[in-house]
Amino acid sequence: MALYGSLSTLRAQLTRPEHFAAAFAFVEEAGRAGSAAHRQLFGLAAGQTERTELAGGAFALSQVYLTKPRAEGKWETHRAYIDVQAVYAGDETMEIADRDRLLLAEDLTPARDVIFYQPFERGSVLRFGPGSVGVYFPPDAHMGGLAIAAPVLVRKVVVKVPVLSA
Repeated sequence: MALYGSLSTLRAQLTRPEHFAAAFAFVEEAGRAGSAAHRQLFGLAAGQTERTELAGGAFALSQVYLTKPRAEGKWETHRAYIDVQAVYAGDETMEIADRDRLLLAEDLTPARDVIFYQPFERGSVLRFGPGSVGVYFPPDAHMGGLAIAAPVLVRKVVVKVPVLSA
């Protein structure tokens, strides 16, 4: 199931933290004022996303957006990548659920590596703020970018880490 907490907590919980080395290095860099990743993230305007290629087939998406009402959210999962999501500014909620509890709406794999699901009201709610990090594996349906009260600007990095073959 999904992991949530600080970067140090997640490192301790993962059974293969070395597989996430490039992702965690980028997440740390993005939080370091003056670094290239930090300047990139904090230089983006609302609605912008910038991609950075990382080692081992991973890549980072630096994003800036306004949170949205829950009714506009979409449940999603991925097959080829594990999401490592870190918030640096703003607050949002992220809902999570086991994908087996949801009904398929649209499968855009393999072209976009995203599967969307029909609305589901029984997910668990996590609150993300600066310093919060989540790791979402293929079975972890998630719906993020949700406003807590009113829409706020969020600065976030999503690192896509290739799924390990056994």
